[in-house]
Amino acid sequence: MVDIKFKAIAFDLDGTLVDSVPDLAVAAQLMLNELTLPSCSELEVRSWVGNGAEVLVRRALAHAHKQIPTSSQVEQALVVFLKHYHQQLNQHSCLYDGVKETLLQLIEQGYQLAVVTNKPIQFVAPILKAFEIDHCFSLILGGDSLEAKKPDPMPLNYIISEWALKKDQLLMVGDSKNDILAAKSAGIASIGLTYGYNYGEDIGLSGSDAVFDDFSDILSWVLTHFKLRKLSE
Repeated sequence: MVDIKFKAIAFDLDGTLVDSVPDLAVAAQLMLNELTLPSCSELEVRSWVGNGAEVLVRRALAHAHKQIPTSSQVEQALVVFLKHYHQQLNQHSCLYDGVKETLLQLIEQGYQLAVVTNKPIQFVAPILKAFEIDHCFSLILGGDSLEAKKPDPMPLNYIISEWALKKDQLLMVGDSKNDILAAKSAGIASIGLTYGYNYGEDIGLSGSDAVFDDFSDILSWVLTHFKLRKLSE
Protein backbone atom coordinates (compact mmCIF):
# COMPACT_ATOMS: atom_id res chain seq x y z
CA MET A 1 0.00 0.00 0.00
CA VAL A 2 1.30 3.49 -0.85
CA ASP A 3 2.26 5.93 1.91
CA ILE A 4 -0.70 8.25 1.41
CA LYS A 5 -0.56 11.88 2.50
CA PHE A 6 -3.91 11.82 4.25
CA LYS A 7 -4.17 8.94 6.67
CA ALA A 8 -7.55 9.83 8.16
CA ILE A 9 -10.74 11.60 7.12
CA ALA A 10 -13.32 13.11 9.46
CA PHE A 11 -16.88 13.46 8.19
CA ASP A 12 -19.74 15.60 9.37
CA LEU A 13 -23.04 13.71 9.61
CA ASP A 14 -26.14 15.82 8.94
CA GLY A 15 -26.05 17.30 5.45
CA THR A 16 -22.87 15.40 4.56
CA LEU A 17 -23.54 11.68 4.97
CA VAL A 18 -27.26 11.76 5.77
CA ASP A 19 -30.17 14.01 4.85
CA SER A 20 -31.69 14.04 8.33
CA VAL A 21 -33.81 17.19 8.04
CA PRO A 22 -37.08 15.34 7.32
CA ASP A 23 -36.93 13.67 10.75
CA LEU A 24 -35.62 16.78 12.48
CA ALA A 25 -38.44 18.83 10.95
CA VAL A 26 -41.13 16.43 12.18
CA ALA A 27 -39.61 16.47 15.66
CA ALA A 28 -39.50 20.27 15.65
CA GLN A 29 -43.10 20.46 14.46
CA LEU A 30 -44.25 18.03 17.15
CA MET A 31 -42.33 20.00 19.76
CA LEU A 32 -43.94 23.29 18.76
CA ASN A 33 -47.36 21.64 18.65
CA GLU A 34 -46.92 20.17 22.14
CA LEU A 35 -45.92 23.62 23.40
CA THR A 36 -48.96 25.16 21.61
CA LEU A 37 -46.75 27.35 19.44
CA PRO A 38 -46.95 28.14 15.70
CA SER A 39 -45.40 25.40 13.58
CA CYS A 40 -42.51 25.53 11.11
CA SER A 41 -41.76 24.10 7.68
CA GLU A 42 -39.13 21.57 6.66
CA LEU A 43 -37.50 24.27 4.55
CA GLU A 44 -37.13 26.51 7.60
CA VAL A 45 -35.61 23.68 9.62
CA ARG A 46 -33.01 23.19 6.87
CA SER A 47 -31.71 26.67 7.65
CA TRP A 48 -31.54 25.95 11.40
CA VAL A 49 -29.43 22.76 11.31
CA GLY A 50 -25.70 22.64 11.97
CA ASN A 51 -24.99 23.84 15.49
CA GLY A 52 -26.56 21.04 17.51
CA ALA A 53 -30.00 20.29 18.94
CA GLU A 54 -30.08 23.12 21.47
CA VAL A 55 -29.40 25.78 18.85
CA LEU A 56 -31.98 24.24 16.51
CA VAL A 57 -34.56 24.41 19.31
CA ARG A 58 -33.55 27.97 20.11
CA ARG A 59 -34.05 28.98 16.48
CA ALA A 60 -37.41 27.20 16.30
CA LEU A 61 -38.61 29.01 19.43
CA ALA A 62 -37.37 32.37 18.15
CA HIS A 63 -39.30 31.72 14.95
CA ALA A 64 -42.46 30.82 16.86
CA HIS A 65 -42.25 33.53 19.53
CA LYS A 66 -40.93 36.22 17.14
CA GLN A 67 -38.39 37.06 19.81
CA ILE A 68 -35.34 35.55 21.51
CA PRO A 69 -36.46 32.74 23.87
CA THR A 70 -35.39 32.59 27.51
CA SER A 71 -32.99 29.96 28.79
CA SER A 72 -35.82 28.24 30.67
CA GLN A 73 -37.96 28.12 27.53
CA VAL A 74 -35.10 26.54 25.59
CA GLU A 75 -34.40 24.03 28.35
CA GLN A 76 -38.05 22.96 28.49
CA ALA A 77 -38.42 22.76 24.72
CA LEU A 78 -35.18 20.83 24.27
CA VAL A 79 -36.48 17.98 26.43
CA VAL A 80 -39.64 17.84 24.31
CA PHE A 81 -37.69 18.00 21.06
CA LEU A 82 -35.28 15.21 22.01
CA LYS A 83 -38.20 13.01 23.02
CA HIS A 84 -39.87 13.42 19.65
CA TYR A 85 -36.63 13.14 17.68
CA HIS A 86 -35.84 9.85 19.40
CA GLN A 87 -39.24 8.57 18.26
CA GLN A 88 -38.79 9.90 14.71
CA LEU A 89 -35.19 8.75 14.24
CA ASN A 90 -34.61 7.20 10.79
CA GLN A 91 -38.27 7.43 9.75
CA HIS A 92 -37.65 9.71 6.77
CA SER A 93 -33.89 10.35 6.68
CA CYS A 94 -31.77 8.94 3.86
CA LEU A 95 -28.14 8.51 2.83
CA TYR A 96 -26.94 10.85 0.13
CA ASP A 97 -26.01 9.29 -3.21
CA GLY A 98 -22.64 7.57 -3.31
CA VAL A 99 -21.94 7.77 0.43
CA LYS A 100 -21.76 4.09 1.33
CA GLU A 101 -19.86 3.07 -1.79
CA THR A 102 -17.31 5.89 -1.37
CA LEU A 103 -16.75 5.15 2.32
CA LEU A 104 -16.03 1.51 1.53
CA GLN A 105 -13.62 2.49 -1.22
CA LEU A 106 -11.80 4.89 1.11
CA ILE A 107 -11.39 2.14 3.69
CA GLU A 108 -10.11 -0.19 0.98
CA GLN A 109 -7.50 2.44 0.09
CA GLY A 110 -6.31 2.48 3.70
CA TYR A 111 -7.92 5.58 5.15
CA GLN A 112 -9.11 5.64 8.76
CA LEU A 113 -12.52 7.31 9.07
CA ALA A 114 -14.26 9.25 11.82
CA VAL A 115 -17.57 11.06 12.30
CA VAL A 116 -17.44 14.52 13.86
CA THR A 117 -20.91 15.95 14.29
CA ASN A 118 -22.64 18.53 16.48
CA LYS A 119 -25.61 16.17 16.88
CA PRO A 120 -26.04 14.73 20.41
CA ILE A 121 -24.00 11.53 20.59
CA GLN A 122 -26.99 9.41 21.67
CA PHE A 123 -28.45 9.69 18.16
CA VAL A 124 -25.32 9.19 16.09
CA ALA A 125 -24.66 5.45 16.41
CA PRO A 126 -28.32 4.46 15.77
CA ILE A 127 -28.35 6.52 12.58
CA LEU A 128 -25.09 5.05 11.29
CA LYS A 129 -26.27 1.55 12.15
CA ALA A 130 -29.62 2.02 10.43
CA PHE A 131 -27.84 2.87 7.18
CA GLU A 132 -25.31 0.05 7.69
CA ILE A 133 -22.26 2.32 7.67
CA ASP A 134 -21.43 2.17 11.39
CA HIS A 135 -18.61 -0.31 10.73
CA CYS A 136 -16.89 2.25 8.48
CA PHE A 137 -15.88 4.50 11.37
CA SER A 138 -13.20 3.91 13.97
CA LEU A 139 -14.20 6.96 16.02
CA ILE A 140 -17.46 8.86 16.53
CA LEU A 141 -17.70 12.26 18.22
CA GLY A 142 -21.01 13.97 18.92
CA GLY A 143 -21.68 17.55 19.89
CA ASP A 144 -21.63 16.61 23.57
CA SER A 145 -18.68 14.19 23.46
CA LEU A 146 -16.14 16.89 24.35
CA GLU A 147 -16.21 20.28 26.05
CA ALA A 148 -16.46 22.11 22.72
CA LYS A 149 -17.93 21.38 19.30
CA LYS A 150 -17.48 22.71 15.77
CA PRO A 151 -16.56 25.37 14.74
CA ASP A 152 -14.19 24.94 17.67
CA PRO A 153 -11.22 22.79 16.54
CA MET A 154 -11.28 20.64 19.69
CA PRO A 155 -12.91 17.56 18.07
CA LEU A 156 -10.40 17.58 15.21
CA ASN A 157 -7.47 18.17 17.54
CA TYR A 158 -8.74 15.26 19.62
CA ILE A 159 -8.58 12.96 16.58
CA ILE A 160 -5.08 14.17 15.72
CA SER A 161 -3.94 13.37 19.25
CA GLU A 162 -5.88 10.10 19.58
CA TRP A 163 -4.58 8.72 16.29
CA ALA A 164 -1.08 10.24 16.58
CA LEU A 165 -1.45 12.12 13.30
CA LYS A 166 0.35 15.08 11.82
CA LYS A 167 -1.92 17.95 10.85
CA ASP A 168 -1.45 17.30 7.13
CA GLN A 169 -2.62 13.70 7.60
CA LEU A 170 -6.21 14.56 8.59
CA LEU A 171 -8.90 15.82 6.21
CA MET A 172 -12.29 17.27 7.23
CA VAL A 173 -15.33 16.80 4.97
CA GLY A 174 -18.55 18.71 5.62
CA ASP A 175 -21.37 20.77 4.23
CA SER A 176 -21.29 23.70 6.67
CA LYS A 177 -19.02 26.64 7.33
CA ASN A 178 -18.71 25.23 10.87
CA ASP A 179 -16.85 22.24 9.41
CA ILE A 180 -14.52 24.44 7.35
CA LEU A 181 -13.87 26.89 10.21
CA ALA A 182 -13.07 24.00 12.56
CA ALA A 183 -10.63 22.59 10.00
CA LYS A 184 -8.94 25.95 9.48
CA SER A 185 -8.58 26.46 13.23
CA ALA A 186 -7.08 22.97 13.57
CA GLY A 187 -4.71 23.66 10.69
CA ILE A 188 -5.96 20.81 8.50
CA ALA A 189 -7.33 20.51 4.96
CA SER A 190 -11.06 20.47 4.23
CA ILE A 191 -13.62 19.66 1.56
CA GLY A 192 -16.96 21.46 1.33
CA LEU A 193 -20.07 19.77 -0.08
CA THR A 194 -22.67 21.93 -1.76
CA TYR A 195 -25.81 19.83 -1.25
CA GLY A 196 -26.14 20.04 2.54
CA TYR A 197 -27.15 22.64 5.09
CA ASN A 198 -25.19 25.88 5.27
CA TYR A 199 -27.74 28.48 6.34
CA GLY A 200 -28.44 29.37 2.70
CA GLU A 201 -24.83 30.39 2.10
CA ASP A 202 -22.46 29.20 -0.64
CA ILE A 203 -20.09 26.70 1.01
CA GLY A 204 -17.45 27.79 -1.49
CA LEU A 205 -17.18 31.13 0.31
CA SER A 206 -15.88 29.39 3.44
CA GLY A 207 -12.46 28.77 1.89
CA SER A 208 -12.21 24.99 1.87
CA ASP A 209 -9.46 23.31 -0.14
CA ALA A 210 -12.03 21.80 -2.52
CA VAL A 211 -15.78 22.02 -3.15
CA PHE A 212 -17.85 19.21 -4.64
CA ASP A 213 -21.46 18.65 -5.61
CA ASP A 214 -21.09 14.87 -5.38
CA PHE A 215 -19.83 12.87 -2.38
CA SER A 216 -18.13 10.34 -4.64
CA ASP A 217 -15.73 13.04 -5.90
CA ILE A 218 -13.93 12.87 -2.55
CA LEU A 219 -12.16 9.61 -3.41
CA SER A 220 -10.67 10.82 -6.69
CA TRP A 221 -9.62 14.11 -5.09
CA VAL A 222 -7.69 12.59 -2.19
CA LEU A 223 -5.96 10.11 -4.50
CA THR A 224 -5.10 12.77 -7.10
CA HIS A 225 -4.00 15.17 -4.38
CA PHE A 226 -1.59 12.55 -3.10
CA LYS A 227 -0.18 11.85 -6.57
CA LEU A 228 0.36 15.55 -7.25
CA ARG A 229 2.09 15.98 -3.91
CA LYS A 230 4.42 13.04 -4.63
CA LEU A 231 5.34 14.50 -8.02
CA SER A 232 6.21 17.85 -6.47
CA GLU A 233 8.46 16.36 -3.77
